[in-house]
Amino acid sequence: MEERHEFVPMQAGDLDWIEPHETALHAFPWSRGNFLDSLTAGHGAWVMKEEGGMVAYAVVLAVLDEAHLLNISVIRSAQRRGLGRILLEWLHGDARNKGATQFFLEVRPSNTAALSLYQALGYEQIGLRKAYYPAAVGREDAIVMRREL
Repeated sequence: MEERHEFVPMQAGDLDWIEPHETALHAFPWSRGNFLDSLTAGHGAWVMKEEGGMVAYAVVLAVLDEAHLLNISVIRSAQRRGLGRILLEWLHGDARNKGATQFFLEVRPSNTAALSLYQALGYEQIGLRKAYYPAAVGREDAIVMRREL
């Protein structure tokens, strides 16, 4: 991991920056309230900085020896440079350090870039949640993936 990347706990004040990026990145974005609820609940919420500027963010729920990725996003202007991989690998290490032995996530089947990244990092499909995500028409399934830490 390059030293120019810094991972800092997300603060409520970061939401003024996160909210417009979340809306630009996702057809069905998290609301400010979703992020505030995660912060209040004590979920692992992180902002990734590159050379001092925020470029990505993530939220992870930890339960016993499991970590569950709830949101990971790289801002549009910083995409296609491997930052999602760097952030996810850092999240794996953080979860491992906190006692997690496995990491879970859901992903839309239509999100082929994310699917490719997760598979390259050793995630395997363990299930399918039918009609999990809202979609432009109807609902979209979620592929449930798991990786040993």
